[in-house]
Amino acid sequence: MVKLVTYNVQYGIGRDGKLGLERIAASVADADIIALQEVTRNYPTNGGVDMVAGLCALLPHHRHVYGAAMDIDFGALAPEAGSAELRFQFGNMLLSRWPIASCRNLLLPRSRTYDRANLQRAALEGLIVTPLGPLRFYSVHLDHVNRDERIMQIRHLKERVLAYPREGGAVTGAGEYGFPEPPCPEDFVLMGDFNMRPGEAEYDEMTGAPDTLFGRRIVAHHPVDASRLAGPAPEGSVSWVDLSGAGQHARLDYCFVSAGLAARVSDTWIDADADGSDHQPVWTVLE
Repeated sequence: MVKLVTYNVQYGIGRDGKLGLERIAASVADADIIALQEVTRNYPTNGGVDMVAGLCALLPHHRHVYGAAMDIDFGALAPEAGSAELRFQFGNMLLSRWPIASCRNLLLPRSRTYDRANLQRAALEGLIVTPLGPLRFYSVHLDHVNRDERIMQIRHLKERVLAYPREGGAVTGAGEYGFPEPPCPEDFVLMGDFNMRPGEAEYDEMTGAPDTLFGRRIVAHHPVDASRLAGPAPEGSVSWVDLSGAGQHARLDYCFVSAGLAARVSDTWIDADADGSDHQPVWTVLE
């Protein structure tokens, strides 16, 4: 059995507006593999805390990799700041009870914006040899304000993920350096904040549009939403709580598995009690 969880941790800021890495770690500590999004270093809103170091200290039984999708020194862009470094990193993490054999940071397509901030987004890939065999896991974060950009990002992500068996991962031909060749598994898991709701155009882009008579089928070229494989989700399930008071709560966070893993999904749920972010942890069990 392999327990998975994905959690957008919103810079470590909980529903009460306070920083609390301890409650984030407590919410995910029981998982074997953890995917986190909105993990930062030196971000002003959370007091500049190094979330990578903090979360690793709180989860000592997990290995980790971090992928900074965006790394920028605002100090270098502000002459009035002199030589002060104002370096801000924003990205995704993967943590695992088992060694992470290799990793890559897959940068996703983006658009230049003028009226709203648009941060570079990415999918952090980790190759992990689990009790179920070697598998690929991705911590994914898509754009939150532009549907066209999300669709573009999903197309790019699927192209890269499905091409892995013929392209290989972080390295191929490792024998030239005297090292063993890494496994090249076909099966994968995509976990993260996709900023889309079930039934929207982006969701159909990810899973394939449902057939009028037969619904969504399990096919090799579309990831499968794990939440529809372990029984129907409770009515009104949400993974993001709108703290503005507008009541626009939604299901934005998912675990998608390759078609070859669909039969291994035995359970899924959303932890509605976790309060370490405006998102909720989404759990999946593979057997």
